[in-house]
Amino acid sequence: MKSRISARARELGFDLCRITSAAPPETGAAFSTWLDQRRYGNMAYLPRSAPRRRDPQRVLPGAQSIVCVAVNYALFDPHNPALGLSPTRDRKHADATVRAPIGRGQPRGLAARYAQFDDYHDVMGSRLESLVEFIHQLGGADTRSAACVDTGPVLERDFAQRAGIGFVGKHTNLISRRFGNWLLLGEILTTLPLEADPPEKNHCGSCLRCLKACPTQAIVAPFELDARRCLSYLTIEFKGSIPLEFRSALGSRIFGCDICLEVCPWNRFAQNSRLMKQHARCDLDRPDLRELLALDEAGFQSRFARTPLSRPGRRGLLRNVCVALGNTDQGGALTALDRAAHDPGPLIAEHARWAMEQIQARQAARGT
Repeated sequence: MKSRISARARELGFDLCRITSAAPPETGAAFSTWLDQRRYGNMAYLPRSAPRRRDPQRVLPGAQSIVCVAVNYALFDPHNPALGLSPTRDRKHADATVRAPIGRGQPRGLAARYAQFDDYHDVMGSRLESLVEFIHQLGGADTRSAACVDTGPVLERDFAQRAGIGFVGKHTNLISRRFGNWLLLGEILTTLPLEADPPEKNHCGSCLRCLKACPTQAIVAPFELDARRCLSYLTIEFKGSIPLEFRSALGSRIFGCDICLEVCPWNRFAQNSRLMKQHARCDLDRPDLRELLALDEAGFQSRFARTPLSRPGRRGLLRNVCVALGNTDQGGALTALDRAAHDPGPLIAEHARWAMEQIQARQAARGT
């Protein structure tokens, strides 16, 4: 039965499918400590859903197994390096590129790689539902299941490690020895009893590349992340004014951050995506910052609906765009920011004024 589920998952486009039990995650106590330290920032849904995250039975009473799946989203294009690192690219070069400031010329933004596709919740969600139907056919009428893609109240990385999908690295993200860092995860909790696969062991060794590369020291210790310092959190989940101390670290990033993922040595085994490659959005690769800043609400919805970039909303994304423009001296930035400084949204206007001050201060220092 397990092999048939795995084969069906592969047919549906999942790159990995493994099984673990529905026992509580071994990391429940560590998760509680992390919450007590308030390292989750303003993501209030995390402490609110903590009891369910610590106990799968609260998500699906009677659950016996968890089917863990993963989708590889790496893309390699020798003519467009922004779409992905070559598996053979030198890691020193990766270190240099992830920290590089925006150069002169057309001001363009950078979104996390997973965001340069149609929304993975939709892509994976429909396929998970098909896999649920298949599991119910195997298990019979009494079988019950619940599918989750990222938004479900489960500690997905912990279950994925216990199922053998990969291991949680020192940057707290899942790493696969077959696909590197570039995995999207999904789970199916089911009452169907299935034989569990062996867990994956940690293979970070003595490597500290991710800790050293993080520009805001958000990885405060191996396997410990303070989300309040993380650029991904600040550009996606955080709804307020980005703290001044972190704005320059954003560089050209307008949504998410891949730095700790980019520098991981396990990426040398990365492979081209099968499923997500079909859903790539070329218009989300290095978008023009000035064009983004001119979007009204209707334009924002038209461009980003059903993509990950819709999550922070217009006010959040344009807030990030203002900061990215403030970190560059590229042509037309001041004109675009001056318009944004009069935006009816105070969050956008405030960040636009800050960005103008940064550019003008650098120009004054150069005497231009």
